[in-house]
Amino acid sequence: MTEPSMRELSPEVAFAGRARVGEGPVWDARHGRLHWVDIPAGHIHTSDPGTDWSGSPRGDRRAEPDQSIGQTTSIELPTQVGAAVPRRGGGFLAATAEGFASVEADGSMTVRCAILPDGERMNDAKCDRYGRFWAGSTTMDFQPGRGALHLLMPDWTTRVVLDGLTLPNGLDWSPDGRTFYLADTMAGEISAFDSDLESASISNRRVLFRMPVEAGMPDGLTVDASGCLWVAIWGGDRVLRLSPDGDVLGEIPMPVHQPSSCAFGGPGLDVLYITSAREGLDLSDDDPAGSVFAVTRPGAVGTPSTPFAG
Repeated sequence: MTEPSMRELSPEVAFAGRARVGEGPVWDARHGRLHWVDIPAGHIHTSDPGTDWSGSPRGDRRAEPDQSIGQTTSIELPTQVGAAVPRRGGGFLAATAEGFASVEADGSMTVRCAILPDGERMNDAKCDRYGRFWAGSTTMDFQPGRGALHLLMPDWTTRVVLDGLTLPNGLDWSPDGRTFYLADTMAGEISAFDSDLESASISNRRVLFRMPVEAGMPDGLTVDASGCLWVAIWGGDRVLRLSPDGDVLGEIPMPVHQPSSCAFGGPGLDVLYITSAREGLDLSDDDPAGSVFAVTRPGAVGTPSTPFAG
């Protein structure tokens, strides 16, 4: 896909919101819903597109900031939540300020792995195809080198996979599972690693993409079925599509300054959902920042997500 055609795509408000830092979208194919979080508010949101969201083109119509095409329900946790994914047995696994917690459908939370000290929190996270949970941690004030990438196994044991990071973000795998991608937002970099999913290990780190700070920072990302990366650019008003080699293939202009993450959803995994944030901005009440946007026919389809196997 060429850049001019991507620039003609028009993100619509799919789920209106006022999230301080909307993040971590994951499509739950079992129930046809999108889960996402508001990190500092401690909210796990579940958005149901409803019968009127088919993924078909809507012409030039755009949802108003105070409208939702679909409906959203929320669970409020007593802690910050960097990401949440469905558990195979029901409820959620949450990456929190303490470490990892199980969350039941009624909102009750049990911290299962309290591995982080005060002043740190988990950030973005995602399950691999075996249902293991990979999560980045950071300090509250983003101290350089204090962040790490953690792996949570289905038996609730953990280990540090990579340290020396600042704000680990935007993680995903190539469709064949042989390459792992990880953004370090404050460094303005996306790294690629050789990935061995059988042993849950990564190696041979190299910088895939680097962004000048004045152009924004790479935040959450997803990989489509062809192996290309879709990256939300925090402070950059856009979503980039990168080739597996890190070349910019195009961009989607966003109507908000802080797009934060991306995920493919819908029955055909052909709708690109994009979270956003209001934090740190002086905005009017009718500004759509903090909502979840959707792009139909983005020119790619995604790959299925896997629930946590624990």
